[in-house]
Amino acid sequence: MRTRFILIQTSHAGNVGAAARAMKTMGFEDLVLVAPRWANVLRREETIQRASGALDVLTNARIVETLDEALDGVTHLCATAMIPRDFGPPTRTPREHLEPLAKAGDAQHVAFLFGSERFGMRNEDVYRCNVALSIPTDPKFGSLNLGAAIQVVAYEWRLALGGYEVRDATAPVQAADAQSVAGMLDHWERSLVDIGFLDPAAPKKLMPRLQQLFNRAQPTPEEIHILRGIAKAMTDAAKGPKGDSSS
Repeated sequence: MRTRFILIQTSHAGNVGAAARAMKTMGFEDLVLVAPRWANVLRREETIQRASGALDVLTNARIVETLDEALDGVTHLCATAMIPRDFGPPTRTPREHLEPLAKAGDAQHVAFLFGSERFGMRNEDVYRCNVALSIPTDPKFGSLNLGAAIQVVAYEWRLALGGYEVRDATAPVQAADAQSVAGMLDHWERSLVDIGFLDPAAPKKLMPRLQQLFNRAQPTPEEIHILRGIAKAMTDAAKGPKGDSSS
């Protein structure tokens, strides 16, 4: 599906840059501005700074005079409006509407329409849309910055389309084998006896409990090495300083 983000009469240049950044992070690039306040908004310093590297989105963005021009080729139009309109399209949350839309695959060119920061969207623009998307915010404070609203909608749409793979920052952890864990536990048992924490005549269930603890923890070989070092330090402390005749 083709995707377009349309901003109507945007008044703050920084919001255009923020919109470009929000779109690029979710893999979208078709941005159209309808009668923005600044004719050179795509080249203004504030726009470029807020885009934070999404300059290709700004370079390919178009400025048009009317909404009709911006809607060229669009087959499914989504308004973004907090307040439902009388006689307007149904109001849905982004997730509620976009997931079924993506699965159905009927809409070949989807557009998301965002109104001016100063007065939102006009009723007549909302009436042209198939749905009014409302982000479920706190009822006591539901005002979203334009860039933030675009980020949420872009994320929900990307999620509906399948999303991107999330990769671990580190390599998968390799747990130590059972033999290494058993050897470490034997070492700990001796050290716990050395420091007087474990009475070999009445061990109770200390070692089986430690066995279960480390089974759940699944320590790595490096962690086994650390635990053995701790056990050695306990034994050394129990023996006292070198040269101490009491040892």
